[in-house]
Amino acid sequence: MSEAWQQRLADARAHRQQTDRWRTRQVAKSNTLNFAGNDYLGIAQDPRVSEAQAAGARRYGAGAGASHLVSGHLEIHDALEEALARWTGRERALLFSTGYMANLGVLQALADRHTAIFQDRLNHASLIDGAVLSGARSRRFHHRNAIDLASLLALSDCAHKLVVSDGVFSMDGDIADIATLVEVSQQHSAWLMIDDAHGVGVLGDNGSGCVGSTWNSADVPILVGTLGKALGTAGAFVAGDTELIDHLIQFSRSYIYTTAQPPAIAAATLKALEIVQSEPELRAQLNANIAYFRRQATHLGLPLSASHTPIQPLILADEARTLHWAARLHQHGVHVGAIRPPTVPKGEARLRITLSARHSRHQIERLLGALAACQREEAACPANA
Repeated sequence: MSEAWQQRLADARAHRQQTDRWRTRQVAKSNTLNFAGNDYLGIAQDPRVSEAQAAGARRYGAGAGASHLVSGHLEIHDALEEALARWTGRERALLFSTGYMANLGVLQALADRHTAIFQDRLNHASLIDGAVLSGARSRRFHHRNAIDLASLLALSDCAHKLVVSDGVFSMDGDIADIATLVEVSQQHSAWLMIDDAHGVGVLGDNGSGCVGSTWNSADVPILVGTLGKALGTAGAFVAGDTELIDHLIQFSRSYIYTTAQPPAIAAATLKALEIVQSEPELRAQLNANIAYFRRQATHLGLPLSASHTPIQPLILADEARTLHWAARLHQHGVHVGAIRPPTVPKGEARLRITLSARHSRHQIERLLGALAACQREEAACPANA
C-alpha cells in the first residue's frame, strides 16, 4: 500500500476513534440476551421456518445459480412474489437480494437529473445513497414535517417529483404520518415511496405494515419491505402496479445484475409469511412486551423516546457515555446497540433497544435491572455521566 493511502486510512481511523465513533463487531453468543436485533416476532428461530428452508434447499439447491433474467428466477420466487403482492394489496411484487439493493435499485431506475426527490431527514442511508446514485435533484425535509415538505414541493418546477420516507424510522422507532404524506404528495402531483422495512410483519391488522392493505397503490405507488426483520429470513421486495414492476425489471441495475435470492430463503419466507398472517398472537405478545418495558422504564426514569414500536431508543446524547452503558450491559449478559453519529445526528447518541415477541417477562426484567444498575453507577460516579 502506498504511503499516501496508508496515511489516509490511519487519519480516518484516528478521527473515528478519538470521537468514540469507531465501530466493532461482536460475535453473538447464546448466553447473551439479545436486545439489539430485528427479529421482532421471533420467527428466525421458528423450527417450521428452518425446516421450510432445509426442504427448499433439498428441492431447489443451495443457490439460484443465475440472475433472475438469465435462469435464476425459479417457481419458488414466483410463488413468493405473488404471496407478497396479495399480502400488501398490490398487483405485483419484485424480490431483491437485500433491502439496501431494493432502495438503490428503485431510485436509480425511476429518477434522473430531471427528477426531484424529497426525503425525510431521518431516512435510512440506503434511501439517501439511492438518491445520490440517481443523479436527481434531492432535498430533505424536516422529520415528519408536512409543512416543510409542502413548501419544498411548491418551489419545484420538476415534472417528476418523488416523495420518499421510511415507514417506521429505524433509529427512533416513530412512524411516518402516511395519511398526510399521501395528501401532500397528491396535492403536488408527486409519487410517494415508503420503505416499510421495520413495519411489515409488525404493524397493521394482518401484519402488512403501516402501508400494506390500508393504502392502495394509487396512494402509495412504491412500497418497499424487507424480509430479514419481522419475517426472520433475508432479502427484500418492492410492491406496486404492474407498470412499476415491469419498469424495475427492465431498468433497476441492482435487480438485473445480481444473482437471484437463494431458493431456500424464498421457501423459508413463504412459511414465515404464512405464520405472520395466521398467528396474530405473535404481534399481540410483541405489543405486550413493548408496553411492559415502557411502563417499567418510565418508572425508572429512563430517557426513552416516544416510540410504541419494537425500537426503543434510550437517548444518552454523549458517545462515550453510550459506549460505557453498552459495555456495562454486556457485563450483565445483555446486548443492545450503541448507536452514535453519523448514524444519528450529533448529540443524539443512544442505546437502541429492540424487543421481540420471543422475549420473556423474566428476560425483560433482566434488561431493566441492568439499566437500573447503570443508573445507580452513574449517580454514584458522575464522571461516567
